[in-house]
Amino acid sequence: MFENLSERLGGVFDRLTKQGALSEADVATALREVRTALLEADVSLPVARDFVKRVQDKATGQAVTKSVTPGQQVVKIVHDELVHVLAGDGPADALKIDNPPSPLLMVGLQGSGKTTTTAKLAKRLKEKNGKRVLMASLDTNRPAAMEQLQILGAQIGVDTLPIVKGETAVQIAKRAKTQASLGGYDVYMLDTAGRLHIDEVLMDEVQAVRDAVNPRETLLVVDGLTGQDAVNVATEFDGKVGITGVVLTRMDGDGRGGAALSMRAVTGKPIRFVGLGEKMDALETFEPDRVAGRILGMGDIVALVEKAQETFEAEQAERMAKRFAKGLFNMNDLKMQLDQMLKMGGMQGLMGMLPGMGGMAKKAEEAGFNDKMLRRQIALINSMTKKERANPDLLQASRKKRIAAGAGLDVAELNRLLKQHRQMADMMKKMGKGGMMKQALKSMLGKGGMPDLSKMSPAELEETAKGMREGMSGMPPMGMPRGLTLPAGLSGLMKKK
Repeated sequence: MFENLSERLGGVFDRLTKQGALSEADVATALREVRTALLEADVSLPVARDFVKRVQDKATGQAVTKSVTPGQQVVKIVHDELVHVLAGDGPADALKIDNPPSPLLMVGLQGSGKTTTTAKLAKRLKEKNGKRVLMASLDTNRPAAMEQLQILGAQIGVDTLPIVKGETAVQIAKRAKTQASLGGYDVYMLDTAGRLHIDEVLMDEVQAVRDAVNPRETLLVVDGLTGQDAVNVATEFDGKVGITGVVLTRMDGDGRGGAALSMRAVTGKPIRFVGLGEKMDALETFEPDRVAGRILGMGDIVALVEKAQETFEAEQAERMAKRFAKGLFNMNDLKMQLDQMLKMGGMQGLMGMLPGMGGMAKKAEEAGFNDKMLRRQIALINSMTKKERANPDLLQASRKKRIAAGAGLDVAELNRLLKQHRQMADMMKKMGKGGMMKQALKSMLGKGGMPDLSKMSPAELEETAKGMREGMSGMPPMGMPRGLTLPAGLSGLMKKK
């Protein structure tokens, strides 16, 4: 999300930071472009206008225009104002899931992804918060809606309320409340019915359910692709039902992100989560400061550390760290790296989280560095025997033909993979001999090995991020968390930046 806005703003601020002293006219010209970029990103006119006015008031003062680094100070002001727009006057409180069983009411229009989001959130509460969750579908209108939630529940290992045909939404809600109390559940989630548009029947039903269970949280699920209409839907639901937060879905398919930028300013309600794909773990908490950083191309190192921690086993990471420190790197190691990159969001997702790399995503895509390339490389490695993976030097002409045919690809593609592997292996050896790899891994992993981010304070998180940045600085473009590397061919693109 925000790719278009990030690209436009990146161009504006590149020009600003390259200039020396800034006049008020320079700032005004840049901010006119910022306003246009916001409107093109589908940010509402009042929000864009107020945003630019606040930035202009702060950026045209003597302290900025006479500063040694005025361009960078303007970027910082824009960053701080973006955080303010996204977060409101204060950070969003954590979900109220105390005093069990806590009812969570999920509301929204039909087609917004409400049922899938209910399951994603239930999985998150179970795995990250250690909560025992019960899900119940109150959608008596849409065919197979209850069965859909039941199937999702089985997939993620979360209980669903048994289906009893002929009950009303309120009756199901009351039965879920009773079952949650008797069954010792911490949270019960009520997936309400939706309509194609807001009408009295929909609102009456949701209000009746709300009154029956008195939910701790009422989360509105809206499709981020609908742009400003999502903001209008949120305003309507809040006025008639009362919502405590918003979940924006399909944000992975929206390069504009205007709904996210307008939502808090217009409705006053926090964005709790964003859906970034169809998979059950593709739900992320909405962190305004990190989102602002990614919009401005500053990356999100802390998110990168967290993703690596979620998808990498501690023992596996330590084992790889020891191998890399010795300069060992075979095809099994490379396959592990490629699998890891896909798990962490693919090429585009990773580049978006690396500082200064957000603007490279399109160039990488155009040059063929994308998730399809990663999957083709994995297919080639899968076509190798165990001996070939452990010792790629065995690969001569006849073996190459067999491997390429087994993956359904050309030998030329296999040769590119082997060249990439040699480059990466050579770098590992050089860094291993010089002790650079050991130092980099120490910076990234810390003295105690894998850091437990959930127990860190904000200051400690920033220290971890700093350690990663220092670890990465010695090994471009290979510096990724816990030994994870980018394809060697990306170095040429980075030099062209």
